Amino acid sequence: MNYEQTLHYLYNTLPLYSNIGIKAYKADLNNTFALCRYLGDPQHKIKTIHVAGTNGKGSTSHMLASVFQQSGYKTGLYTSPHLKDFRERIKINGEMIRQDFVITFVEKMQMLSQNIQPSFFELTFVMALEYFRQEKVDMAIIETGLGGRLDSTNVITPEISVITNIGFDHMDILGDTLAKIAFEKAGIIKHEVPVVIGETMQETKQVFIEKANEENAPIHFAQEKYKLISVKPVEGQLQIEVQDCYKQSKQYNLDLTGLYQAKNLLTVLTVTDILKNKFSLREENIAEGLSHVKSLTGLHGRWEIIRREPTVVLDVAHNVDGIRQIIYQLKNSIYEKLHIVFGMVKDKEIEKVLEMLPKEASYYFTKAQIPRALPETELSERAAKYHLEGSSFNNVNKALKAAVEKASPKDLIIVCGSVFVVGEVELF
Repeated sequence: MNYEQTLHYLYNTLPLYSNIGIKAYKADLNNTFALCRYLGDPQHKIKTIHVAGTNGKGSTSHMLASVFQQSGYKTGLYTSPHLKDFRERIKINGEMIRQDFVITFVEKMQMLSQNIQPSFFELTFVMALEYFRQEKVDMAIIETGLGGRLDSTNVITPEISVITNIGFDHMDILGDTLAKIAFEKAGIIKHEVPVVIGETMQETKQVFIEKANEENAPIHFAQEKYKLISVKPVEGQLQIEVQDCYKQSKQYNLDLTGLYQAKNLLTVLTVTDILKNKFSLREENIAEGLSHVKSLTGLHGRWEIIRREPTVVLDVAHNVDGIRQIIYQLKNSIYEKLHIVFGMVKDKEIEKVLEMLPKEASYYFTKAQIPRALPETELSERAAKYHLEGSSFNNVNKALKAAVEKASPKDLIIVCGSVFVVGEVELF
């Protein structure tokens, strides 16, 4: 197979969540363990950090990778889904996995795959493990897919576990209460491995404490270690002042401009504090890494400004908590009129999200080119019940073109609602 044929095999032969939803989810780790055993258990031959959470886990993973990279470590990064290129999921020091490795790996695993029929996620995650092992990375940052307890990534024993936050998403798989969802995320907590909890919530705190006690795992709550003093956008960066538990203040300049990144910063700083001595993470490298996350790791789609006059922003927010963060950002942004290019997939809490969206905006309803996408006409009809008005377009680039043509130079255009919608934008 060549590379295009290999991708066709991965996307069309293996069950893929972005296409078929819950049917692609395997509620056990059997296939992942089988794939790993076949390769000599690469998960035991690399150092890892495991990151779970409803929102923020991608940004947190990239921030941690950037810090380790800046500190001189050969750093692997595994995240999902990708926006443009499959190889975005598997990177070393910001460089995507080589095409020839993808081809060779898939061919090597093809007979076993035919026997056990892994999902797309199971096979490609193990691809990442084997790539990181062969390339002898010093550290690999591993982002979970869904949940934690039964997520394929949970075959690793990390240096530290991280749970960014808990919100309502994937409730058909993880449960219909915050406590149930927290229980699934808490499944990544391992015996005597420290765990950092990003956002503290009354409904979930005890779930994490009980699991940590059960595993004799030291537990750290980021919001008890650090507090935010100020957060302000300054010349394309986010200037954040924090205070640690010793009342010492520090300032960081992030190249990620979404205000919600301040919460992720507290999580990252707590993690680096715990690992600082073991991995020689110096303060100047931490600060420098955080100021160059996009250039070092290639993070896109997090309040990403892709043009001016009018300002166009891409954000992968796709659930209630994500949209809440966008609304908070809007309240702290200056613009004349607001235009929202919006598409969702069928299995999200669509009504709850629509209820939250600002009614004064002009809407451009659209869809991603995947089977799970909610048709734009149906989305428009459902949005009308919440007095959200606009036009419908069968792909995001037509919708965005219409928004740009209608907007004045001082207007703001946001593309959001689905990772897949953002990924199909052709302007970056």
